[in-house]
Amino acid sequence: MSDMKGVIKLFVMDVDGTLTDGKINMGPDGELFKSFNIKDGYAINEMLPACGIVPAIITGRTSRIVENRARELHITELHQGKHDKLDTLTELMERYHCTRENVAYIGDDILDIVCMRQCGLVGCPADACREVKEVAHYVCALKGGEGAVREFAEHVIAHNRAAE
Repeated sequence: MSDMKGVIKLFVMDVDGTLTDGKINMGPDGELFKSFNIKDGYAINEMLPACGIVPAIITGRTSRIVENRARELHITELHQGKHDKLDTLTELMERYHCTRENVAYIGDDILDIVCMRQCGLVGCPADACREVKEVAHYVCALKGGEGAVREFAEHVIAHNRAAE
């Protein structure tokens, strides 16, 4: 567990390398597809909301595929094309009246670190870059796109139960 005792209210995710395996399949007209893990989807759509935790995505890329997946999972906080993720994270924290102790973040690469340092509980997939692993409170046993988000969601839910 993290040494932070706050109850998590906001669960923020990166996409490529976190919700997906990080591969971007391109054709002559652009992005063709991304693969998402059904177990991650269940955690986002069912488990987190049942515990009063709002799922949110902040990603540097913009993709209609991600837009479709977010809609399918009822994620209303989808923020794409955000290379400065911290501004968006700050806006979300204000909107949901969160302090850093109320925010969990899972990411896999350098762009995520600035946000990770502002959150109370931080996770990463097993295949995250070394710098992210050094910042994370929880390094998943699973890789990005292979259930890491579900694993971290379960960790966050357990954290909340212990903090209450």
